[in-house]
Amino acid sequence: MALATGLVFSLSSCGGIASGDSGLFGKGRMTAEQKAERDAEATAHRDGTSKAAKQTSIWTLFRKSDDPNTTVEVNKYIWQASLEVLNFLPIESVDPFTGVIVTGYGRPPGGGRAYRATVYVQDPALDARSLKVALQGQGGASVAPETVRAVEDAILTRARQLRVRDSKL
Repeated sequence: MALATGLVFSLSSCGGIASGDSGLFGKGRMTAEQKAERDAEATAHRDGTSKAAKQTSIWTLFRKSDDPNTTVEVNKYIWQASLEVLNFLPIESVDPFTGVIVTGYGRPPGGGRAYRATVYVQDPALDARSLKVALQGQGGASVAPETVRAVEDAILTRARQLRVRDSKL
């Protein structure tokens, strides 16, 4: 840890070489404000509050989080609409904390081909980018992109209907 801190200080002191106004080989000296900024960034990095320290890595798994009750936010309308639109498929697993719904094989009403679906709701916004749908035909057969798009559109349309219904209450 001391080596890393020393390395950060060494590299940060060389930061002004290109501009020529400060740093180890620079012409001028660091102002008190520049020193305070450098020290604040080093402290933030050491405490895990800097931008670089907040990036996820394998070591993030072993770091104690501040709040153990923090959850991933999932849009409730997209979540409910996904369950309603795909209600003909048997549910294998549902995890509202990560936003994943996995279904087994089932046939749509009036359809002859069996499908299974995996739905991922990844954002609290009621937006098309919040929804990812993966369909698979029975026996591992691929599904046409138009079919996947139609299921996504049906889910998003139903989600908007649910939101409008709630806003009228």
